[in-house]
Amino acid sequence: MGEDSNKKKIYNPYAKLEGYNCFGCSPTNHLGLNLEFYEQGNYVISEWEPKQHFGGYKNVLHGGIQATLMDEIAIWCIQIKLKTAGVTASMNVRYKKPVFIDKGRLLLKAQVLESSRRIVNLKTELFDSDKQLCCEAEVK
Repeated sequence: MGEDSNKKKIYNPYAKLEGYNCFGCSPTNHLGLNLEFYEQGNYVISEWEPKQHFGGYKNVLHGGIQATLMDEIAIWCIQIKLKTAGVTASMNVRYKKPVFIDKGRLLLKAQVLESSRRIVNLKTELFDSDKQLCCEAEVK
């Protein structure tokens, strides 16, 4: 997916904790998404290869999995960019085109749009292997 020159891998501080089994980012959850994250300019990004068992309609990535991908990268964006933690209060997802499972790696991007003491507004995007925007979400 390109632009590797200025991306920096984000260390997952939870990965070695006993009992850590996050569906989104645990590297040892064999049923999970196993996401890894990178910092790239104003963004936190992740590249992810869909697997058939995350499908909905034939060869299409399930919409709930797409939303989970966006939720997970939003939380990591807050941790990295704002050096704090949070939970999702709301998420407005717009599915723009199908995400086909057999077309290769996806690119996820998240960025902070604005933040106050208690609320952070983020934009997340999901691109297919052809760099087409397939899904986006506003996350609070």
